[in-house]
Amino acid sequence: MNGENEKFTYTYSAREQEEIRNIRDKYSVPSGGETPIEQLRRLDKSAVRGAAVCSTVIGIIGSLLLGVGLCCTMIDGWELFFIPGIVVGVVGIGLTAAAYPIYKRMSEQKRKKLAPEIIRLSDELLK
Repeated sequence: MNGENEKFTYTYSAREQEEIRNIRDKYSVPSGGETPIEQLRRLDKSAVRGAAVCSTVIGIIGSLLLGVGLCCTMIDGWELFFIPGIVVGVVGIGLTAAAYPIYKRMSEQKRKKLAPEIIRLSDELLK
């Protein structure tokens, strides 16, 4: 028997090949950096990320102040803490109410800043 003519070939199914590619992609080094669509997605997400974090922190602080104010108005010896509790509670209500307008304003400013780059990338992708 001639050993040169004997070959064994095996092809994977489409599902197995995709699984192999997915595993390989996890370990391969990305080449060439970001694609334009990845840049567009990243810029779109960054337009609201900072505003969301800031407004969430302000809302949480406002809610906590509102709770402290409520506690101060309900404790024993209310004569001493009642008025400061009301003041702290009103400040908390104000901060909580201001969280959404702050989010809107910050995200609009960031969108205006990013608009030229996003328009350029989207025009490049639509061509």
